[in-house]
This record gives sequence, C-alpha cells and structure tokens, in this order.
Amino acid sequence: MTKMIAGQALVKVLEEWGVKQVYGIPGGSINHTVEGLYLEKENIKYIQVRHEEVGAIAASADAKFTGKIGVTFGSAGPGATHLFNGLYDAKMDHVPVLALVGQVPQTVMNTNYFQEMDETPMFEDVSVYNRTVTTAEQIPYVINQAIREAYRQKGVAVVTLPEDLTNKEIDYVSPKTPKVVENDFSQVINAADVENTLKMLKEAKHPLVYAGRGLLGAKDVLQKFAEQFNLPIMNTVPATGVISTDHPNFIGTFGRLGSKSGFEALQHADLILFLGSEFPFAGFWPKDLKIIEVNNNPYDIGKTVDVDYAVISDAKSYLQALIDTGDTLPASDWLKANQENKKNWDNWLVKLSKDDSKGLNPETVMAKVKELAGPNDTFGVDTGNVSEWAVRGLPMNKNQRFALSGLFATMGFGLPAGLSGALSVSDAQSWSFSGDGGFSMVAPDLITEARYKLPVINVVFSNERLGFIYYEQVATKQHLYGVDLTGADWAKVAEGLGGIGFTVSSIKDVDDVFKKVQELQANGNDKPIVINAVIKQDDPVATAFMPLDEKLYGKDAVDAYSKQYGIDVSEQPSLGELLRAKGDNK
Repeated sequence: MTKMIAGQALVKVLEEWGVKQVYGIPGGSINHTVEGLYLEKENIKYIQVRHEEVGAIAASADAKFTGKIGVTFGSAGPGATHLFNGLYDAKMDHVPVLALVGQVPQTVMNTNYFQEMDETPMFEDVSVYNRTVTTAEQIPYVINQAIREAYRQKGVAVVTLPEDLTNKEIDYVSPKTPKVVENDFSQVINAADVENTLKMLKEAKHPLVYAGRGLLGAKDVLQKFAEQFNLPIMNTVPATGVISTDHPNFIGTFGRLGSKSGFEALQHADLILFLGSEFPFAGFWPKDLKIIEVNNNPYDIGKTVDVDYAVISDAKSYLQALIDTGDTLPASDWLKANQENKKNWDNWLVKLSKDDSKGLNPETVMAKVKELAGPNDTFGVDTGNVSEWAVRGLPMNKNQRFALSGLFATMGFGLPAGLSGALSVSDAQSWSFSGDGGFSMVAPDLITEARYKLPVINVVFSNERLGFIYYEQVATKQHLYGVDLTGADWAKVAEGLGGIGFTVSSIKDVDDVFKKVQELQANGNDKPIVINAVIKQDDPVATAFMPLDEKLYGKDAVDAYSKQYGIDVSEQPSLGELLRAKGDNK
C-alpha cells in the first residue's frame, strides 16, 4: 500500500495494463490527471497534441496497429467534445479505447459553472462503459473496470473525473486480479457446420472467400485455407493485410476502393464464404449468389446482407476446423482465371506508375513506397481518394500494419495515425497518406511529430479538390460546388512546423526525392518529413461498377468506360472472357 494522489494512482493502473502512451491537452479540470502523468513520466509517455481530436484518433490508431487499448484525454467542455471524432472511429471499427474526461469540482457541479457540462449522457452513445467517479478511492477500480470492458466489448470506455477527486491522496494497492482480458478463441466447432460448409463449397462452381477484420492476426491460417481449398480471396478495406497482397490467390476488394478483379469476381461468383465482418456494402453484392456467414457475434450475422447459412464462431477457429478435415478442392479454371485477371490489373497499375505525360499519377508514388517500405512498417491512411490508392498500392506482404477510418470514415485520420505508428511500432518506419483536404484539417500536429522527434514520412496528395466527393457530384449530375480547395505549399508548411518538406510533380521528382528521404532516414533523421505530391486531377478508375464485359453490358458501355479510364481491353480482358476462353460459360 502506497500513498499518492488519485491522479497518479490512475496512471499506475494504465501502466499495469501495458499502456505506453497517453494523448491529450492539459486543462483546469484535468490538471491532476496530468500531474499523475508527470509523476509517472519515467514509466509512461505523455504526448501533448495540438487538438484533442488528433489525440483521440491517434489512440484509436494505437488500438488498430497493436490490438492494445489506446488512451486519450480531454478537459471539461470543449476538451471533451473535441474527442468525439476519434472515439466514434474506435466505436465503429470495434477497437478498445479509453477516454479520460475532465469535470469541474464536485462542489460546483450543477451550478452552471465555467465549462461545466453534463458529460455522462454526452458519451452514452459512443461508449460501451461510461462512468463518473464519485470518490477518489474508487478511481483505480473504475479505471481498471473501464479497460476490462473496452477489451471485452471491443469499444470505447469513458471515465469522467471531477478535478477535486484526482488531487486527493489515497492509499493505492495494485490490483491482484489478471489485467489482460483476452478472448478465448479455442471454441468448440459444430461438426455439422463444417460438414455443411464443405458440401456447399464442393457444390459451388465459382466460390470465393470474403474476409474481414475478424481474421487480422490469422494470416497464416487464411492463406493455408486458400491454398488447401484453391479459393480466390477478397478482403474488406479495413482488413487490408489479412492476406498477403502478393499472395497468388488474393484478388483485391470490392467497391469504390476496389479492383477490377474484385468487382468482376463478384459478378461471376455463386457462393461467398463471408468471414469476420459486418461489411456495410455487402448489400450491393449480386442477389443471386449464396452466402455462408461466419461471425462470433450472432447479431452481426445477416446485419448487412441476407445469408443462406450462418455459423456462430470466430473465423480463425472455423477455418482451422475446415483445414483439419484434410479435405481439398481442385485448382479450378475459376481460380486460374481470377489469378490471371488480378495479374492483368496489377500490370495496369504498374503501367500508370510509369506515365507522367499528363501529370503525376498517384500510382507512381505508391509504387515507390512499395519499393522502399520495410517489412514491419506502419501505414496510416486518410479518407478519400487516397484510400483507393493506398489499398491498391501499399505492400502488405510481410508484417506491415495498416490502419484507416473504416466505417466512420473521418477525414483527418492519416497524420494522427502516422503519429501513432511512430510511437506504437518504434522500430519501423511510420508512413501517413493523406489528400490535401484531410491533411489540412490536422496539419498543425506536425508540430507534435517534431516535438517528439518522430521521423514520420507524411505523403500528401495535392490536387486542390475533395476528389471523392467531386466524383459523387459528377456521378449524380449535381453542380460542382464546395469541392474545390485553395492550395497550399505543404512542403513549406512542414518546414514552418519543424519538419522537412519536399514537393514532387513528376516521375523524376519522385525518384530524386525518395532517394533523399532514404538517405535522411539512414543517417538518423529525427524530423517529420512531408512529401507534397502534386498529382493530376483525374478521377481514380471507378471500380464500384466496371462494365468491361461486352456479353454482359454491351459494346457501347464497354467502349465508353474503357475510353474514360484509358483501359485497353486487349490487355485487360474481362473475367467473363477469361472464363469463356477456358470453356466456362456460366
């Protein structure tokens, strides 16, 4: 038993749970929590951000990169409300985050005091656990319970702390109960479910796997399953990296952020094994296919698409049970055609990366990143067109880690995630990727990267346009309004905020600048780097609907689409053509 202020005891509990850093900004209503961080500064890092939103997003990114709880704080009133963007990101993507919220002293609560707000109901929707402490002595217990619930329910825990309680001295005893809450994945699998799944896979002519975040950390199992059963594999965007991006059975993803190979595979599939996901766009899949959904949360099954067969299990255990049967499927023309289609798509992206005749293509930058990225690097990706370029171009073939704002899709995620990556995986290179729209929302926190000597490589794609929304306005025949952006010299901004800045607008620039960046990092650079990539304003190829099969869509549709996006159908024949060439006319 040790006497200390409750604010320090709070931080002690965080340490016992293995928390490495806490993000936030001091304020009058949370100062003794900050005092606790000062007293424990040898054991836990306090990261002073320039906006609480950045701290909350970074905490969510911590959880996405590591699987461990992220922690952020804000003072009463505006400090608290600034947390919401990052907290909703964590809620929507089901990752554990703890938010510590300041509150005015108890003696002035309910008196319309300065910055006083009724904070408990404010956080009710975003949280799985939401408490206001009422005594100093209960603070360590409540923090411990909050972290347990954040892990157990995979969500946000909020603890509101009146300032007059965190400064009181208490007797602190380290809890003896186990601190780490882990899901038990050694589930008993229903043998009938395994048998029925095998039967449906064997009866299908064109089966494929659609994998979600529930399989993160199970790459070896998924790849073994893909190889044993000779199945093409797709993944949701938040699950990028769940299978190696260079695995021969990986064929991409579906939707605006997808690939030709992914879109066309779904048009010809007759069975999907849908694993560990609540993919919100599953409702756009073709209606005439069968779906087996596997999820350890029964309330997620059928939530976004009607299914033909439901399996309540974690996806990793279920795939292992299928593997353990020793059964297999032959390497079919269906698999081979999908592999060929994906190879043609990849070759087309390479072709784009080597052409700057009409301006710099973002594929050029991504190809260079792919060339230079290390096996353990982290990639923090913003929302918008940049998500498309990242999903299609980043290497996720070793132990790299990928994070973006999946279901919440907040802009401004990239830079905070880069900050998180540098702190959470400090022995590897951290990268962030943003459009100029999202980057401008959070750019001041380059100061934070500079303050803590974090040499994050921040790539900003500048086209003076909210490109993702521009496309939507064009597609729905609206007036183009509010989607143009006033440009900025992000390289100079970086220099003004304590970093190093470069601008690239051609293939030669990209080669020269990335070589300089390599040399800087090799020589121990400790400053953040911004690469301002001035790209052409063309829309990325629209992959949500790709009418390239003349038999399905007609010659006029194929000609118009291929002309719009510069696709040579002789180099990229449709999956339907590839199948028909193999005698598969389904």
